[in-house]
Amino acid sequence: MGLKTEALTGGFAEPVFHAQSVFKMLMDGMARPGTIQTVQPDVAPPAPLGIAAGTIALTLCDHDTPVWLSQGLARSAVPEWLGFHTGAPLTTEKAEARFAFTEAGTALSSFGLFASGTQEYPDRSTTVVIELAELEGGRRLALMGPGIQSVAEMAPIGLPETFMRLWTENRALFPRGVDSVLTAGKRFLCLPRTTKITATEI
Repeated sequence: MGLKTEALTGGFAEPVFHAQSVFKMLMDGMARPGTIQTVQPDVAPPAPLGIAAGTIALTLCDHDTPVWLSQGLARSAVPEWLGFHTGAPLTTEKAEARFAFTEAGTALSSFGLFASGTQEYPDRSTTVVIELAELEGGRRLALMGPGIQSVAEMAPIGLPETFMRLWTENRALFPRGVDSVLTAGKRFLCLPRTTKITATEI
């Protein structure tokens, strides 16, 4: 399949219906951090963008939401695919991005480089979508904070080494800071900036 065809295909079959169902999943996910959600819509984003990440992009991105892409995504058919299906402008400035997407295996730089909102408008921040190998089967991490009864757990595989330190720095900015969505294939889980993540005792 040529680059052009790849950019023009693989969108939602029923855009309004699918976008609404995914938006509800994202809202539920943000309200219940660490809960794994599975997307049903059969979208086919170009590699290396995962299905859940592509679905989230189609749901949230539009011509008013600048998008930042990691190098691997920026060099693929993803920019054309996003442009065709969402009209979202790409930016190379992390601080201008409303949404940021990284492919699996990308080294993370400080979340502080992205927009963290202001005290008055903390929602004017970047949502960082990070593709991982798997969302289960890795080192167990404890999640605490709003939306979690006492402690929730997640055990993603492929979480960058620096993630824990960067996330702690991000939480210190509250009410400012970025929110994050971890994706793997068709699955995702949400980590709002209020979520505290610690390594569990073995």
